[in-house]
Amino acid sequence: MRTWSLFLFLVGGSFSLLAQPATYLRADATRILNGEGEEVIFRGIGLGGWMLQEGYMLKTGGPQYKIERRIEDLVGAERKDRFYDAWLANHTQRADVEALAGWGFNLIRLPMHYKLFTPPIEEEPVAGEVTWRERGFELTDSLLAWCQDNGMYLILDLHAAPGGQGENADINDYDPTKPSLWESEANREKTIALWRRLAERYADEPAVAGYDIINEPNWGFQNHEEDPNGCAETENTILWELQRDITAAIREVDPNHIVIIEGNCWGNNYRGLPELWDDNLVVSFHKYWNPNDRASIQHMLDMREERQVPIWLGETGENSNTWFTDAISLFEENDFGWAWWPLKKLGYNNPLQIPLDPGYQDLIDYWRSPDEVARPDPDTAFAALMQFAENTKFENNIQHPSVVDAMIRQPHSDAAIPFAKHTLGGDTTTYLPLTDFDLGRAGIAYSDTEVDNTTTKAGGQAWNYGSAYRNDGVDIRPAQDERGNGYAVGWTEAGEWLQYTVEVATAGDYRVAIRAAATDPGAAVRLDVDGTTVTEAIPLPATGSGETWRTTPLGTVRLDPGTQVIRLHVATGGADLNWLSFERAR
Repeated sequence: MRTWSLFLFLVGGSFSLLAQPATYLRADATRILNGEGEEVIFRGIGLGGWMLQEGYMLKTGGPQYKIERRIEDLVGAERKDRFYDAWLANHTQRADVEALAGWGFNLIRLPMHYKLFTPPIEEEPVAGEVTWRERGFELTDSLLAWCQDNGMYLILDLHAAPGGQGENADINDYDPTKPSLWESEANREKTIALWRRLAERYADEPAVAGYDIINEPNWGFQNHEEDPNGCAETENTILWELQRDITAAIREVDPNHIVIIEGNCWGNNYRGLPELWDDNLVVSFHKYWNPNDRASIQHMLDMREERQVPIWLGETGENSNTWFTDAISLFEENDFGWAWWPLKKLGYNNPLQIPLDPGYQDLIDYWRSPDEVARPDPDTAFAALMQFAENTKFENNIQHPSVVDAMIRQPHSDAAIPFAKHTLGGDTTTYLPLTDFDLGRAGIAYSDTEVDNTTTKAGGQAWNYGSAYRNDGVDIRPAQDERGNGYAVGWTEAGEWLQYTVEVATAGDYRVAIRAAATDPGAAVRLDVDGTTVTEAIPLPATGSGETWRTTPLGTVRLDPGTQVIRLHVATGGADLNWLSFERAR
């Protein structure tokens, strides 16, 4: 695991970026204010995958109820329950919250599965009654305590409502063989009762910023067959009525907390919204995979002014570091906060990555191709699942400093800073992994042909073809070679470059070499030091394959003591690049 620290870049201004949860927040016209009358801008993270599993985060696909069935089929009900106990205990702990606060976040959005708080209507002992399960409340209590200890706010978000609130089943655990939230009065009554119970429990907790009452409704009310996700809805009457009823139930026990509403079509269709029914509401929207320009948020800015209500970007992410920086710059320039998605998963484009153990990969392979892959025996499958749960712990996660830097520092700074410490000099040769280029925006720390996905599709433009190690536009792949760090820069194209801030301990002439692999001839690179070209374009030989590496001298370069900025330019693409070596000439 890479351990790292990040100097926080704090931005001055008339609003508070670092929350102090001592007083209740409130909506005041278009702003969210604390008890001192200061505007609060949320910088948040959603804990996706903890209370509610979404299949893509586990590389299984499908909603949680199907994941549970697959697990139970392999290991039995008792062992399945033990796995989920370990998952809930390990996935989010105090260490995660302490890290988030230390990195500069001031809010956590908690995606809740109702089944941790109350059973499905089909399992109620008496039809129509609502009973309670303590596990969800206990987990929420612990998380709230960690937030309080770290000066952070907490938003409660009902991510999976009773019955499921949308045809996009993976995100809300909707089972189409059972009545949805919108097809069952009992499910709606249970949802209202759950929010009343939550509000009653947390009414006196100012560290709770608010209640996000239904995450991403996506249901066609007027023409479900042709518009299953409600994007063409013009009225959304049932949605507004339910959110109004939930608000009324909350207000019976809690006059203090903000209530956050979401539109249809994954939180974005607000057609038919009546006059706002409470003076302490915030309107949320979600944004994924589209350009980060004012046009992409204009509809919500118009909503803010026309309705005189605060807006909040409640969920976004799943893109590149460049997209993250550009999005947050856009949001904060327009004075509204945000919450990223998610903190961790089996994937590299989030602050934390859960390692993929070979045993769990075997389970994935079996679930994907049960007719072609041997069925794991119960003991082996259970051991793999428990190791997977162990890997979700913060101390076992792979940390991605470039992601956090892109979210916290880069929206407010054009500077590049070192990704890792590189010191040149002395009597030994220094090997600089080329994947450890500086932290910073595209065009400042590196230049690459593709840097984000703005296609509006989750599976759109790939910004990192290797999907490994870092989330910048630079394409990185696993690579095995002597003195390497296990990764190499690949898919290189002419005009791309990488920057490295190094400390030169001893002035002198340095012999520089590059380690590269290329199937075909023609690739070439050159070096700059502090903006001055110091080598011509040096051809790199064909090595026959991408895993056959050869060291090529780039020449002798004079380096002065102190901080130096080195740029490696791709003059002609085609080679995979592993490391640079620096040896002081005697």
